[in-house]
Amino acid sequence: MNAEMSISSDTIDNLYSKLKNEAKAAGYQLNLDVEHTKGLMESLLINERRYGYCACPCRLADGKKDEDLDIICPCDYRDADLNEYDACYCGLYVSKDIVDGDKELTSIPERRPERDKRLQNITGSKKPEEKALKGDYPVWRCKVCGYLCARNEPPGICPICKAKKDRFERFG
Repeated sequence: MNAEMSISSDTIDNLYSKLKNEAKAAGYQLNLDVEHTKGLMESLLINERRYGYCACPCRLADGKKDEDLDIICPCDYRDADLNEYDACYCGLYVSKDIVDGDKELTSIPERRPERDKRLQNITGSKKPEEKALKGDYPVWRCKVCGYLCARNEPPGICPICKAKKDRFERFG
């Protein structure tokens, strides 16, 4: 790595602490492999210097923020990957089952669409909030606190009250 891209260990540690606290507060878990996780932190910081935003280090960023919004950490695919594979694509976020040792981390297939399809979605289709309003995504309601979210599946843990996924119901 060249000198202009090197990141100090203090800067990496600060991001690690910040993301760990944010993840915990929102009901997420960071990978317990601290060396791997801090390596991802360093790469996020390098991408922030390079592009001006923290693009996922395990994906090829276009360098244009409007084309990379889906891979700015935490990426749009994190929750779907956690629900299906117990970890996100880069392995930064993992499920409680992995943290507890009940499951092992495995490789996660890429779910990000090819560039042409992404660009078509950016320029030609409805924005995500329009899709939710039009019913293209189901809306889930936390039965405990009333939190609503429009996505394919409910979150693993409610970001408001920390109720588990099974406490969500399809709304409307």
